[in-house]
Amino acid sequence: MSVVEAPLVDCHFHVWRADLPLTDTAWHTPPGDATTEQFIKVMDDHGITFGVVAAASLHGTYNDYVREALRKHRRLRATATVTPDMDIYTLEKMKADGFVGIRMVRSVVEGEAPDLNTGEYRKLLRRVDDLGWHVHLVDKPERFESTMDAVEASGVRIVVDHLGILDTPDGINGAAFKRLLAAVERGRTWVKLSGGFRFEPPPRARDYARAIVELTGGERCLWGSDWPFAAFEDKVTYQDTIDAFVDWVPDPAMRRKIDRTALKFYFA
Repeated sequence: MSVVEAPLVDCHFHVWRADLPLTDTAWHTPPGDATTEQFIKVMDDHGITFGVVAAASLHGTYNDYVREALRKHRRLRATATVTPDMDIYTLEKMKADGFVGIRMVRSVVEGEAPDLNTGEYRKLLRRVDDLGWHVHLVDKPERFESTMDAVEASGVRIVVDHLGILDTPDGINGAAFKRLLAAVERGRTWVKLSGGFRFEPPPRARDYARAIVELTGGERCLWGSDWPFAAFEDKVTYQDTIDAFVDWVPDPAMRRKIDRTALKFYFA
C-alpha cells in the first residue's frame, strides 16, 4: 500500500458476477466475478471509506445486483441504467435504496444514438432533476458536444466519466474537451478523474486531469478507480489507480478537497 493518504471515496467502480445477464450489445464479457464482497475488501485494504457503483452498460437495466449491494452496504451509492418509460414510482423506490443518478454510456453505442431532445427523454431528464439525481455520462468525442447541449438544457447536474475519454489528436485543445471545460465552468458539471489507463498512451491522461483540476480548483472533481478495470483486468491494479491520482494531483490538500467534493455530492 502506498504511503500517501488514500482517497476517502471511490466514485467509480463496478460490481458483478460472471453469471449476470449480458445485453445483446455488451462490448465486454467479464472473465470472472467482481463481487460486492470482493470490492469491499479492496476498499478496506486500501483505506477507502465510501464507494459509488457505476452502472455497467454490460447488463443494461438489470440493476438488481447493484440494488442488493446498496441495501446491504450503506457506505455505497450507485447510478442505474434506466429506460425513458420507467415510471416515477420505480425511480423513487430506487432512490430510497441508495441510487443517486442514471448512467448514459453513449460511448459504446455504434451508429446513431437515441435522440435526447425527444419528449420521452426530456421527461426522463426532468424526473432525474426532480429527484435530486444527476446524469452520469460518457460519449464519443464526435457526439459529445450535441449530447452535452441536450443534457445541459434540462438543467440537471452532470457527471462526466473518465476525463470524458475525449482523447483525440488535438489533446486538451480538442473541441469536445473544450466543450467539457465550458460546461464545468458553468457550475453544473463534475468530472471523474478516472480511467487514465484507457487513454493511448495512458500518460496523456495527466494533461486532461491537470487541466480540469486547474480550472475548478478541485471543486467539481471526483476520483474513481474504475475497478475491476474491464478489458484491462490483467494490466491494471487498484494501487496503480491511486498512484495515477497522486501523479495528476500531487498536492495532498487538493486531493482532500476532492474528497470533500465527493462526500458532499454523493453522501450529503
